[in-house]
Amino acid sequence: MNAAALDLTAALDLTADVVELARALVDIPSESGAEGPLADAVETALAALPHLSVDRVGNSVVARTTLGRPERVIIAGHLDTVPAAANLPARLDGGLLHGLGACDMKGGVAVALRLAATLTAPSARDITYVFYECEEVEGDRNGLHRIAAERPELLAADLAILMEPSGAGVEAGCQGVLSADITVRGARAHTARAWMGVNAAHRAAAVLRLLDEHVPERVVIDGLEYREGLSAVAVRAGVAGNVVPDTCVISLNARFAPSRSAAQAESYVRGLFSAESHENACEYEFEVTEVVPGALPGLDRPAVASLVRFLGAEPRPKLGWTDVARFTELGVPALNFGPGDPALAHTAGEYVPVGQLVECERKLVAWLR
Repeated sequence: MNAAALDLTAALDLTADVVELARALVDIPSESGAEGPLADAVETALAALPHLSVDRVGNSVVARTTLGRPERVIIAGHLDTVPAAANLPARLDGGLLHGLGACDMKGGVAVALRLAATLTAPSARDITYVFYECEEVEGDRNGLHRIAAERPELLAADLAILMEPSGAGVEAGCQGVLSADITVRGARAHTARAWMGVNAAHRAAAVLRLLDEHVPERVVIDGLEYREGLSAVAVRAGVAGNVVPDTCVISLNARFAPSRSAAQAESYVRGLFSAESHENACEYEFEVTEVVPGALPGLDRPAVASLVRFLGAEPRPKLGWTDVARFTELGVPALNFGPGDPALAHTAGEYVPVGQLVECERKLVAWLR
C-alpha cells in the first residue's frame, strides 16, 4: 500500500488508545507544506469536544480550555514530517510502531490529542494544545512563528511542553543553529589547458582541512553538556566537465551551545576563518545565511523545576534545535518531553516504542490532573 492509496478522509477517533491514534496519524501523509488534510482531521476531531475552544491559523490548530485556572500550560507538537522514504503506511511490530513521522513526532501528537480528549476539566491548570505546521523547514514558514505574529494571545502561558522525541525523558534547552556559505574564487580555463586557470575546488581543500581539524567545544550549563558541531554539508563547484571551476561554495552548518547568543556564534565561526586563524583567509568570502539562537536549560525556572520533579526524570541536554527556543524567546519557559528516540528522527526506519507512548500519556495525565 502506498501513500497515494491511503484514505485521507478518515476521521480521527480520539477515543482510541494512544497507539491506534498514533498509527492513524502516521497514515495521513503530511510532509512540510502539505499538512492540510491532517490539520483538517485534527480540527474536526477537536471541534467536536465541547470543553475546548478551537482556532485555525493556516494549517495550524490551537485548542484551549478556558476554566479560569491560575496557571496555563501549552502542549505543542508539529504536524509535518520530512519527505517519505518508502515508510508508509504505519506498521506495528513487536511493541514498535514504524512509519514516517512515528518518532518525529506523530507519536507525541497522539499523546497530546489523547490529553485534549480526556482531560475535560483539569483541576490545577488550563491547557492550550498547539498542533502546528512547517516545523521541519525554514523558520519563517513555521506555524508557531505565524501564530505568534497573527494571534500572539494564543501562545501566552506559564509553561510549554514540546512533544519532541526525548525517549520519554526530559531534554532541556536546545542548541542554536548557524548556516553559512564560504565561497572560494579561482579562474576558469579549458581542462586541456588547466594550467591557465586557477581551480577553485582545489583551493577549497584548505577550508575543508580546517573543518576536518576543528575540535568542537563542549559547554556545560546547569550540569548539562552541550556538544557543539561544525560541519560542511554541501560542496558546489563546476559548470561543465571540461571547465576548470572558478567558484567553489562550501555550505556550513554549526550547532552551538545555548550560552552563545546568535551574534557570539557568528563571531566565533567567522573567527575560525579569519586571517589570524588561516593564512589564506583573505581569499574566502564568508556569508551567514541563517542564525537561530538556542535556549538555555532553564531548570531553575519554578514551572520547569516543578514538572521535572514530578516526572522523576534526570534532565538531559537537547542536542539539536527545537521550538523550545521559540517559546523561550516569547517569554514562556519550555522543555522537550515526548516519546521516541531523537536519533531515529528523519531516518527511513524511524519508529516509536509503544511503551513510551503509554508512559508519556500516563505521566502527563497525572501531572495535569
